[in-house]
Amino acid sequence: MLANLPYELQIALRYTSAQRRSERNPMLSVISLISVSGIALGVAALIVVLSVMNGFQKEVAARMLSMIPHIEVIDERGGLPNWEQTLAQARANPAVSGGAPFVTLQGMLLYDDTMRPVVVQGILPAAEKTVSSIAERVKDGKLDDLQAGSFNIVLGYELASKLGVKPGDKLSLLVAPQGGAATAWTPRRQVFTVKGSFNVGHNDYDSSVALVHIDDARAVEQLALPSGLRLSLHDLHQAPKVARELADSMPSQLMFRDWTRQNEVWFAALQSQKRMMFLILVLIIAVAAFNLVSTLVMKVNDKQADIAILRTLGASPRSIMAVFMMQGALVGVIGTAAGVAAGVLVAMNIDMIMPVVEKLLGSKLLSKEIYFLSSVPSDPQWQDILMIGGVSVALSFFATLYPSYGAARTNPAESLRYE
Repeated sequence: MLANLPYELQIALRYTSAQRRSERNPMLSVISLISVSGIALGVAALIVVLSVMNGFQKEVAARMLSMIPHIEVIDERGGLPNWEQTLAQARANPAVSGGAPFVTLQGMLLYDDTMRPVVVQGILPAAEKTVSSIAERVKDGKLDDLQAGSFNIVLGYELASKLGVKPGDKLSLLVAPQGGAATAWTPRRQVFTVKGSFNVGHNDYDSSVALVHIDDARAVEQLALPSGLRLSLHDLHQAPKVARELADSMPSQLMFRDWTRQNEVWFAALQSQKRMMFLILVLIIAVAAFNLVSTLVMKVNDKQADIAILRTLGASPRSIMAVFMMQGALVGVIGTAAGVAAGVLVAMNIDMIMPVVEKLLGSKLLSKEIYFLSSVPSDPQWQDILMIGGVSVALSFFATLYPSYGAARTNPAESLRYE
């Protein structure tokens, strides 16, 4: 089969797989190994980093969406009247799968001598199950314990821990009154009974959010109407499109905000970081790829006699150039293949590797207070892997142009003069 290949490729394969001890220049094998290793290391590092960033984005988005709706509907006039009618109009869009009213208020939770800020979400438990998965994340109790008039409360896991409360304890919610003279500011106070806690795995919500029945929240804030409506979709990725469709088909005083806009700054920052990390790590691959320049220059000098003989046998300068370009490309492909294999292997087993690294270093590498997560997620995506492999091979190919061109300009008579 090899005999049927073009002779340029046969020579390139021979040069690439030649026994190292037969090389005239012993440094050539070392430089070649460094080139392959550098390309493989750069490719593997880029795959692992992008996989972790993809996993981070996917995991945080999933945990966010256990608390926030796909689309939020707010009436610009204030409260949302006839939310059932509004929900029915929204459900006319086949992309909408459910909806629930809500009330949001901010205040302070007081237990003994401990006080913590809190965002209280007033929900309708039965309807809330259609727009979020929070019911599945409640422990030491259940979401149905939030009954109208009971003034029960479910706290975020971290918030409950900081307050030092457990199910059955009573605490006070302090909220600022609406309007009134600033000089006579007196917060409203309402006693709630702790019925449980939830853990969504996102520190922002676990440490600062509490759930109560929507009627209890309205009573505390003295609201006649819900603050708005939460909608869930069959496909969350269609949220921006569906939000525009609903805005066009429903009353103009309603405002629609999809989940990507609610966290627009965070997702934009993550995408920017991902692009910058890609560019930085591509430079590592570029440095390794351009080590091929020195490798091929030394190879050309080492094979001067071979080049001269090939030229005297009728090989054209273009064929000589093709030999060394193919050799460099083969080195790049080998390094890229090794890097892809290593990178995918590490990325798919990062959850087992990181605990070992943390144990060896004796410290936690990922703080949940900063990064929202306590473990390193990974989501290798084949489009990223193919792009990385393509960039690596392309850089390796471009690195072969200069030394290959030099080989094509070799003068056979000069090369054989001292042989």
